[in-house]
Amino acid sequence: MQKKFLPVTREEMLAQGIAQPDFVYVIGDAYVDHPSFGHAVISRVLEAHGYSVGIISQPDWNKEESIDVFGEPRLGFFVTAGNMDSMVNHYYVSKKRRTEDAFSPGGVMGKRPDYATIAYCSLIRRRYKHIPIIAGGIEASLRRLSHYDYWSDKIRRSILLDSGADLISYGMGERSVVEIAEALDSGIAIKDITFINGTVYKTRNREDIYDAVALPSFEEVRQDKRKYAESFSVQYGNTDPFCGRRLFETYDGKLFVVQNPPSLPLSQSEMDDVYALPYLKAYHPSYEAAGGVPAIKEVKFSLVSSRGCFGGCSFCALTFHQGRIIQARSHASILKEAEEMTRQKDFKGYIHDVGGPTANFRIPACKKQMTKGACADRQCLFPKPCKNLTASHEDYIALLRKLRAVPGVKKVFIRSGIRYDYLLCDKDQTFLEELCRHHVSGQLKIAPEHISGAALEKMGKPSAKVYERFVKAYETMNQKLGKKQYLVPYLMSSHPGSTLKCAVELAEFLRKFSYTPKQVQDFYPTPSTVSSCMYYTGLDPRTMQKVYVAKNPHEKAMQRALIQYRDPKNYELVREALKKTGREDLIGFEETCLIRPRKGESGTKKDPGRTSGRKKTIRNIHKKKKTERQR
Repeated sequence: MQKKFLPVTREEMLAQGIAQPDFVYVIGDAYVDHPSFGHAVISRVLEAHGYSVGIISQPDWNKEESIDVFGEPRLGFFVTAGNMDSMVNHYYVSKKRRTEDAFSPGGVMGKRPDYATIAYCSLIRRRYKHIPIIAGGIEASLRRLSHYDYWSDKIRRSILLDSGADLISYGMGERSVVEIAEALDSGIAIKDITFINGTVYKTRNREDIYDAVALPSFEEVRQDKRKYAESFSVQYGNTDPFCGRRLFETYDGKLFVVQNPPSLPLSQSEMDDVYALPYLKAYHPSYEAAGGVPAIKEVKFSLVSSRGCFGGCSFCALTFHQGRIIQARSHASILKEAEEMTRQKDFKGYIHDVGGPTANFRIPACKKQMTKGACADRQCLFPKPCKNLTASHEDYIALLRKLRAVPGVKKVFIRSGIRYDYLLCDKDQTFLEELCRHHVSGQLKIAPEHISGAALEKMGKPSAKVYERFVKAYETMNQKLGKKQYLVPYLMSSHPGSTLKCAVELAEFLRKFSYTPKQVQDFYPTPSTVSSCMYYTGLDPRTMQKVYVAKNPHEKAMQRALIQYRDPKNYELVREALKKTGREDLIGFEETCLIRPRKGESGTKKDPGRTSGRKKTIRNIHKKKKTERQR
């Protein structure tokens, strides 16, 4: 049977023999029928279970008629803001408006509203007073309970209340959306669908909430930052599908928002089924005139190998959304997709990536996780790898070898993140050898993020010594293979815990190894991360200890400038930072200095000295070609 896009117009709907769709799916992105886009997965999963779905992409939120493309659906509306939180999609960390939107036709900005989930649900509710509305996707998922919103700099209510939706399907929604659809189809009223894991509902009946943990009320967390940190800590400790408890928070003493435990992870066969659905792996042809949808370029020739991440970085929302338990596709499923990829007319022989949130996570962190869940009170890799950690790349190596042997494939790259601390835990270094021999395109991107112990501790990242061990191992392996390949480290400024002195420490590290990053990521407080909680409250929710937070824009600029201290335009900021931290010894002519003094000012005497062998080792590994792509 010929694959078809789901209908986006009434004409397409009628041509496919659908008089009234079961569901209408309102999405903030352009319609791209590719499994890297959440709306494609959810709509195809519903279709596979016998439900018809019409797609309304980027409706005009100021016009009620824009939601009437298909008329009233039989069962309800699903709503998602898109693959990104709409506010992250729209704004830089400086809160300045972005100029491009990779998820819109032609990359045009402004095709969706701020707080898109709220706007779309409100639009539907104005037109259809009683139709069920189910919100999902990353925006609804991470704003499912009261949360800190960086752009308004305040605690906002659950998006369930602000949007007027009836339910939230949070996390990876394949299970919950089907259960919701089946419940609605069986005649159960939306207000009575309170029993599905992976959902959030609202009620006025306290007696109906059973076996649940009460969070501080919205009024408490809005007024008291410590209460918010305490609430977040409980939420963070209940993200596991096997041991997570039901949670609820109270609004005005009479309305309750209830979060059911997370959905169970998909089995391998279930993952395979999801990726075997009839995706067209393309954007809807109606976007061709606008130049297509830029976001597909990054994923069109990439393969999703797994989902979930036990890395536990504080600034990442994966724990709240995908969870810590690794779920992986079978080799057969991935190989079949790779073979199909080679038959696409624009495939040039290069698979751009084989991975997931963390490329080299293909198996659960330990044997117990798939039956008892991830530990609520400890991390798998931080502060040190757990003694129960299963560190093995055997399955991933076997998969990569099979992919390299697929006819028509010239090269298989790995571009999604590598956890180098996990790699070092594997006593068998075959993966490092094969990574360097076959899967690096001249440079490998990794994410140490910082080098100061104080900053790394709050980030949940391994120590600088671990990073240096990996740098040495990487260089040694490349020397053994006769290859000249480099590392591109991602770095972050102004993360909670990072003081100006920490930034100077990082600058000294970069000076020692002659590395100048082209770009630096200033910490971005996005919804429902440990780091965002620290940013807002000044407390680490895991320990309730105070955390230094750089919020002053000028100090943030100095921290960022120190990482790029060689850039002449940063001279004054770097000089000011060094004086503020009492490190005028770094202003001078010696090799250890960061900048030279102004004309007429005295500085440390010029003494080139000699570069140690260890410095040369890491200096050489961080050298980059002039043609290196900017991060």
